[in-house]
Amino acid sequence: MPSLIRLLLAALLLALPATVAPALAEDPAAMTAPAPAHVVPFDNEAQLGALAAKGTTVVFFYAAWCPNCRATVTELKARWNQVRPGVTLVIADYDKEQALKAKYGVTYQDTFVRLDRDGKGVDLWNSGGVNGLNAHTKL
Repeated sequence: MPSLIRLLLAALLLALPATVAPALAEDPAAMTAPAPAHVVPFDNEAQLGALAAKGTTVVFFYAAWCPNCRATVTELKARWNQVRPGVTLVIADYDKEQALKAKYGVTYQDTFVRLDRDGKGVDLWNSGGVNGLNAHTKL
């Protein structure tokens, strides 16, 4: 994974504890709520299968050269606390993951794919940021 994607992912991950921990401390009922949304880098298809079996999983196809992708990541960082709890967002390199793109029919960067519990793509959309992510993960 290119270093820029790792840096963006790290920045997004660092922003999460600051937004999630205060909510848990202020609301004891939040302790029984679904786990907060989280972000992981794509490693392999077995990883996707395991994540999908556990809950709502969305793959985001990111390209470092894509202005829309960069804008999406900026918005996700700024509004991460508004992402639906329990969502796992997997960041895949649009330029590197050719087989994964083919598997899910991805032809454009800044594309999201929601997976079912078997790891099959069941919903595909471009852009939309936090609002799109929440709209497409409402089950």
